[in-house]
Formats: sequence, C-alpha cells, structure tokens
Amino acid sequence: MNFGAASLLFDPLVAWPVLYALAALAALGLALALWRGLSGAWLRVLTALALLAAIANPALQREDRAPLSDIVLLVVDESASQTLSDRKAQTDAAVARITAQVAALPNTELRTIRFSDGAEDAGSLAMTALAEAMAEEPRARIAGAILVSDGRIHDLGLAPQMPAPLHLLLTGRETDWDRRLIVKNAPAFAILNEEVKLTLRIEDEGAAPGDTQADLTITVDDAAPQTYTIPVGQDIDLPVRLPHGGMNVLQFATPQAEGELTDRNNAAVVQINGVRDRLRVLLVSGEPHAGERVWRNLLKSDANVDLVHFTILRPPEKQDGIPVSELSLIAFPTRELFVEKIKDFDLIIFDRYRMRGILPMSYLENVANYVKEGGTVLVAAGPEYGAVDSLWRSPLAEVLPVEPTARVIEQGFRPELTELGKKHPVTEGLEALAPKGGWGRWFRLVEVKPVAGQVVMSGPDDRPLLVLNRVGKGRVAVLASDQAWLWGRGFEGGGPQLELLRRLAHWMLKEPDLEEEALTATAKGDRLTITRRSIAPNPPGDVTITAPDGSTTALPMPETGPGRYQADWQAPAMGLYRLEQGDLTRVIAVGPPAPREFVQTIASGAELDPVIAPTNGGITRIEGGLPEIRTVREGRPATGRGWIGITPRGAYVTQDITLSPLLPAWAWLLLAALLALTAWLVEGRRPRPAP
Repeated sequence: MNFGAASLLFDPLVAWPVLYALAALAALGLALALWRGLSGAWLRVLTALALLAAIANPALQREDRAPLSDIVLLVVDESASQTLSDRKAQTDAAVARITAQVAALPNTELRTIRFSDGAEDAGSLAMTALAEAMAEEPRARIAGAILVSDGRIHDLGLAPQMPAPLHLLLTGRETDWDRRLIVKNAPAFAILNEEVKLTLRIEDEGAAPGDTQADLTITVDDAAPQTYTIPVGQDIDLPVRLPHGGMNVLQFATPQAEGELTDRNNAAVVQINGVRDRLRVLLVSGEPHAGERVWRNLLKSDANVDLVHFTILRPPEKQDGIPVSELSLIAFPTRELFVEKIKDFDLIIFDRYRMRGILPMSYLENVANYVKEGGTVLVAAGPEYGAVDSLWRSPLAEVLPVEPTARVIEQGFRPELTELGKKHPVTEGLEALAPKGGWGRWFRLVEVKPVAGQVVMSGPDDRPLLVLNRVGKGRVAVLASDQAWLWGRGFEGGGPQLELLRRLAHWMLKEPDLEEEALTATAKGDRLTITRRSIAPNPPGDVTITAPDGSTTALPMPETGPGRYQADWQAPAMGLYRLEQGDLTRVIAVGPPAPREFVQTIASGAELDPVIAPTNGGITRIEGGLPEIRTVREGRPATGRGWIGITPRGAYVTQDITLSPLLPAWAWLLLAALLALTAWLVEGRRPRPAP
C-alpha cells in the first residue's frame, strides 16, 4: 500500500497462514455472536481486528524524495542532404528555438545529438542516433524527442520504443523538386559481342515543372559521349554491347534542370565485366611426339573452351599414291575451317606442323590475314620448323616473328626469363614458381632469329625460346621447343608448365589482365589502388587523376616490382574519376555516383509517420513556422496547430527511508483490552428475562 511518499508495510509476528487462520476464527466467533443476538458483537469485531492488527505488526515507511528533471532529446540531422537549398538555415533556426523554449520550461533539460552520413554510404542513421542517446539516459526521465531532419532516414528498422512523444520538424519546402536517373537492372557480367539490356528511367519528384523529355548522355569507358532524348517518367530498355573483355565502365547522365535541388543524382555508373561465352580453339598437330597432348589436355581442362583438334600423321617421305582425302576416318574439313569459319576461332595452334600438302598455300594466306584482322596464332615448334617444309616457307611467314636457321640444338638447358620477360605479364613472376634447385632442363631448341616482337624466354647462349608479337590487330607467339612437357612430368623438379601455357593462351586471347601496357585501378571505400604495368625501359611517370568536380591531381607511381608501378590514393569524394598516363586512360567509380543521401532528396515525413504516430507525436514543417513547446499529460495527443508537446515524467531519486511502527505493541494490546472490557460491560447490562 502506497500513500505518495509514505507506504504502509506489514511484518507479521507469525506466519501469514497462521494469521489467516486467526482471522477465520475471529470471523467464526463474530458470526456466532450475531446469531445469538449479542448486543456487543460489534465491539467484539473491533477487539478481534485490534488483536489481528497487533499480530500483523504494521509499520509506516516514509521516503525522502528529490525530484529529477525531465530530459528532452533533440536529434539534429547534419547529413549531406541537409545541405541542399536553405535546409541548414532552417535547421539552425529550429535548434535555436527549441533550445530557448526548453530552457524556459521548469525542471527540464535538453540533450542535443547531431549525426551526419553513416560510414560506407549508409545514409542518414537518425534512429541509431536516437537509440544511442536513449541508452545513455534513464527512460523514466525522457519526456520527449524532437528530430530536425528532411525525413529521408535509412535505418527505420532500428527505431527504438519511445516512452514519450517523438516529433519531426521537417526541413525543406513544398515547392522543391528534383530529377534523378535510375538504373533499374545492371548485370555484373555480360558476354562479349552479345546484346545486354539495361533498364533506365529519368524521374521527376516533388513540385516538378512537368517536362516530358530530357537528354541522356551515355559514355563507355573513355570514349566520346553520345546524347539522346528520352521521355521522362518511363522505363527505357537500352541495348548495350560491351566493347572489350574485363571491366567496362558505363556512365549515364542527364543535365541539371533549372530549379531542381541537386544534380548529384543525375548520373549513374554501371560497371560490367565482359567475359567470353565460349572460346573456340583450333589445334592442328603434326608429327607425333612426347608432348603432343600437352595443348589438348590444357585446353580440354577448361570448360569454357570449344576445342577442334586434328592430327596429321602422314610423313612427307610416304609416297604410296593414296589420295589425301582417303587418309583419315573423318575427312579433314580444310575448306570449312580455313576459309568459311576461320574467323569464328579465337585461337589457332600449330603444334609441330609441317607443310604436307594438306593445307594449300591460299589457306595459310587466309590464316595470315586472319591474324592481321584480329586473330591469334601460336606455333609450338619442333625440328620441322627449320626444315624445307617449315611454316616459315609459307604465306604465314609474313606474320611470324622469328626466322629459323635450320639448326636444332640437342643439349640440356634450363629455360630462363629475359630482362623483358621479367616484366612481361606472360612470364612475370614465374621464377618464384621454380622448385628447389631451379627449373628442370629441356633438351631441344630450334634455333631462330627474331625479326620482330618480344623475346621473353631464352635457352642456351641466350637464344630465343619464347617470342611474342603483335601483327595488325592480332597476335602471334612462337615457342621454339617441343619440350615443355618435361616440366609437366616433373623431370628434375619440373617447372610452371601449366601456368606458363595458361598465361600464354590467355595473352593470345587478349585477356585485359595480361596486357603489356595497362593502367588499372580498384576502389575499396574511398581508397583507390592504381596499378600501371609497363615493359618500357623508362618509368611511365605520374598518373593524372581528374576528380568529379574537374580538379586534377598528379600522383607519382613508385615501382613495386619488375614492370609494375603502384600507388594508393584517398579519393576526396564519391563519384567517377578519370585516370590518364601517357596514351592510357581509365575511369573508375568511387562509391555510387549518387550517394544514398542523394537518391531521394525531396523532404517528406511519410516514412517516419508509422514511427511517430504511436507516440502521439506529430510532423511539423519548419517552412510553416516553428511550433511552441507545451507540456501534456501522458497518453494525451502531443501535437496541435502551432505547438508540440512533451510529457513530464515526475521522476525522482530516494535519498532516505524512515520506517516506524504504526502503533507500539502495548498500545495495540491496551486498545484490544479496552474494546473487550467495553463489550463485556455492554453485554452485562442486558436485562435478564422474567422468571
């Protein structure tokens, strides 16, 4: 039982069940007295109550309470979207007004909490800030919370349970409008030379002027932008074909319209990794040898490779008059492969092939033209490359980078990387894959003289072993030995056969990661890691970084390894950055071009209404005037025209407790005795019935 700051407590002298039994016994005696019609029954009741009260031992507890002040939480949104228009001025005016009004309220304190953009583009985390502030204060003292924001909150799922009204003072103006560009679907990967559709939309929000069309500018990597006019408020399916493998950066933008809030959401960047669907490889094997299946096994192990393999076994000295068309179980479709469908192949490999009359000179001329127009040819040479029927003595010699001397060196040697090979992406770092004691030996080298290209591996006496070259739009490689299989067999420890041949094949297939001259960048958060690969003898110099606002920065590129230069750079803002170094350019997106704060910029309290309504709070536009702060009883509406309310909590702290008996024990006994005596006297005066 509680009487304000005083409470009545009971500490019975016997157990409660015994006390209940005594009470029942007293009730039974009272019932008997009433049944007999005793005149002092009511005095007997009082006597029993006095005795029961004495046994119950009542005491009065008094608390010395010190009242605590009420707390009002003021949560101020200082995120990026609050810098638009005059929202900052509105916010400052609201904070000043609330601070002054709360200071004028009796026994009330104000706690001001300010928050800005969340880390890693998390947006406005108002509910997180409110929950953290409430965790630092006793809930019993929180009389209300006031949020000053544009209402674009990104953590509504973390809204705390409020013990008092929550109010939103909404910044912004009803006449605000904004245009934004939306990319609805964008795949992370797309197949080269196949059309992929992106869905875009230009949308106006707020009090827009009602434009029906807008310009859309499309830029792919560092190519010249193209501009189109598209309808506003409609989904547009845009067909795109990726121009190259690897990462393709597509930028879409619409110009800022007069009167819109911001152009930060007028652009979008899509990064799509271009991949090949199926790689078609033609492998033509000549004279059988121990490493004949090396290329076949390598290419068949890749599920993305469609391999067409033919082996020509007939030696040139075989003169038996049998027509060529009858020498195989399956006819060699030379015309179909080397005339009609040669451009369908991504790579053609000649493995120890020699001229045997199977392929006419016109077909090999087609192969040379295929290279010039962007195709790739790899020659894995054996002794036949220096013979009279060598490929060098065919029209294919026009694109081959080495000339045979007709000499074959039969001796043990360990392949080595040239100085250029230590920088070239095909062979860079292969030395680190050498087993203990170095690479195993090879025992045959076809002596060749380089006439073009780059020598990346050498044999005995620095003779060329692996030569790479670019011809027109295509690529050619010559491996002047047929002994790579020794590495695969682990002879004398072996060597990186699989890695070498894999890199060589991928370089032939023009994989972007294996380009000799390449400028690449990766972004993690707001930090850029810029890498330059170069085989040039001189360092490439500084890289020029152009920021989204047009400012430029010259960044030195220190050498971190042979032919590799790298630097880290902190991006000052999110957006699209352009990197330039010599004739190489690269674009990289740091974060989204439209941060989460600028995806939707029109001030609105609609999303917060389900959080505010259960607290009896309200949403008030600052544009219409700042409200007064009143106190309201708990459970009553806390908002009205021109005012918002807080609920006084009446919290206190107990400083001292005094416990004293309601009456001394002797007083209870005296009272019970007096009542019992009185009952006896009353009942003793009752007249006796006549005899």
